[in-house]
Amino acid sequence: MFSLIGLLIVGGIAGFLAGKLTRGRGFGVVADIGVGIVGSLIGRFLFGLLGLSAYGFIGSLVVATVGAVVLVLVIRVVKKG
Repeated sequence: MFSLIGLLIVGGIAGFLAGKLTRGRGFGVVADIGVGIVGSLIGRFLFGLLGLSAYGFIGSLVVATVGAVVLVLVIRVVKKG
């Protein structure tokens, strides 16, 4: 149960940060959580390709935020094209 709550917290923060870092204003609470959760999967994949790993809350937040930023940028490119 705690890991689910942690996933939602990290996902929400990462999605919010991704919105801010990509010069947006966020997507709303539910969408921020979704972007952050999907972003964490993307981030883990990318960090795994580089042979990197992250531990703890801050490490998870960094990985999820990087993945969420990549996801937001890809979504924006797809929407334009």
